[in-house]
Amino acid sequence: MKHKLLKDVSKKKTSGSNGILVEKSTRSKSKAKLKGAFSLVELNNDTFESIGPHMLKRYQRKDLSGRSKDTVVNGKQNRGQETVHEGNPKSCEHEYGSYCLWSTEHREVMKDAIVKRLKDQLFIARAHYPSIAKIKQRERFTRELKQSIQEHERMLSDTITDADLPTVFAKKLEKMEHTIERAKSCEVGCSNVERKLRQLLDITEDEAYFHTRQSAILYHLGVQTMPKTHHCLNMRLTLEYFKSRSIRTDQQNRQKLESPAFQHYVIFSRNVLAVSTTINSTVLNCQDSGSIVFHLFTDAQNFYAMKHWFERNSYSEATVHVTNIEDHLKLPKHAEMQQLLPSEEFRVTIRNYSEPSLRQMKTEYISVFGHSHFLLPDLLPGLNRVVVLDDDLIVQKDLSSLWNLNMDGKVIGAVQFCGVKLGQLRSYISEHSFNSDACVWLSGLNVIELEKWRDLHVTSLYDQSLQKLQKESLLSKRLKALPVSMLAFQDLIYPLEDSWVQSGLGHDYGISKDHIEKAATLHYNGVMKPWLDLGIHNYKSYWRKYMTTGEIFMRECNIH
Repeated sequence: MKHKLLKDVSKKKTSGSNGILVEKSTRSKSKAKLKGAFSLVELNNDTFESIGPHMLKRYQRKDLSGRSKDTVVNGKQNRGQETVHEGNPKSCEHEYGSYCLWSTEHREVMKDAIVKRLKDQLFIARAHYPSIAKIKQRERFTRELKQSIQEHERMLSDTITDADLPTVFAKKLEKMEHTIERAKSCEVGCSNVERKLRQLLDITEDEAYFHTRQSAILYHLGVQTMPKTHHCLNMRLTLEYFKSRSIRTDQQNRQKLESPAFQHYVIFSRNVLAVSTTINSTVLNCQDSGSIVFHLFTDAQNFYAMKHWFERNSYSEATVHVTNIEDHLKLPKHAEMQQLLPSEEFRVTIRNYSEPSLRQMKTEYISVFGHSHFLLPDLLPGLNRVVVLDDDLIVQKDLSSLWNLNMDGKVIGAVQFCGVKLGQLRSYISEHSFNSDACVWLSGLNVIELEKWRDLHVTSLYDQSLQKLQKESLLSKRLKALPVSMLAFQDLIYPLEDSWVQSGLGHDYGISKDHIEKAATLHYNGVMKPWLDLGIHNYKSYWRKYMTTGEIFMRECNIH
């Protein structure tokens, strides 16, 4: 009833800041005054600090006479006064719990509000222009509208934030505001304006979709491509390898490389910085570095850079042996086995119908052995137990207890990940028999029994499955690694305790600090590797802790 009665009242009394009743004008005059105040609220921003006093006074000279002298410039008034609400330009009623008062008092200044206002004006002007251009005897106004649109387009082409606006933006904004008012006053068909607005909306949606796809492509390119700084490091190390005159010989370490009495670690990698960080973290956290031997396998392109890096940098008493896998004489003859194919990562999206609809879709990252891992019995013929590390793994505790682990006759020890079951990967492995309820296993930290591997002819079975899949399926070389690696070790997995590996640091933002610090190793599986700018910031410090420092080539290539 209160709101209905107010409609018939032509004059309203409100209490001013000094407590005196002030008589208000009619509804039409109130709207005119509020209009001037509303435009000031929209233009209020930190950018006014750079406009200058003369431009600020220009906006203060607007018709604000209906408001008290105590009115604040940012659109807020003192408690006893009439308050202007931005979303609905009318007087806020002084009632307990009034949303209008609350929203006005707690309103935050919109970031780059002036640029957004200019874009809105341009959008509206473009919608009215086709209809105005069809009206006869309006040629002059049509030219003015077109000129205002072009001025806005030129101004916004070089502007992203309010700080980028030219000093004449206020004059052009006010000019466009008057032009839009004149355009709205013209008698045009509403259907024409609506049609143009819908057309502009469709174009805007198409542009947003294009930029979304483009950003996704650039993001994928950023995580898959070697950074420029890392490429610089590889090139400098390769050049220095051929310039140096040192005599390179591995005869003194030959006995260590083939002796089962030492702890042998195996890494397949193309990334110098990543693999050096993994080796450094392993050595710094072990009790006896002299008993550790690293077998590092890389390709011909990165071999000389790797070789020179580990000749320049020593890791306590540990031995690091770099091998070009493409020069190994005992490799199989087909092409897929003759090149370095390290661990592969797969982004798997699965649906769980038992969860609510908003949480049914779940995305996980699975890391599995690549084709090169199945060459281990041939690459290391004189060894039995080895520990395989990925180059995106950081070691935080001593791993020597893995050499005393009883694996109950199994071939590989791995951490199982029951977030994904083999049955959920049925589309990849439907041609083979498998246990649907079995958990997938992850690479990263794996204990391998090479003698058991040779006895069960795992490499031969893997090779047969690979050739069969190559004939019957159109899967790419990388996609073949997922089903074949999972099935090659079926019933041959010894589950390691979860405390050995904390995975997910390359894609999961929700890992707690306690879980990270308690884990023996940290696996950055996922696309956001710690050496990339896209890496998760909260987890980078654990990786940088073991990164080599003081190397001259890293400084020259701006790696820090």
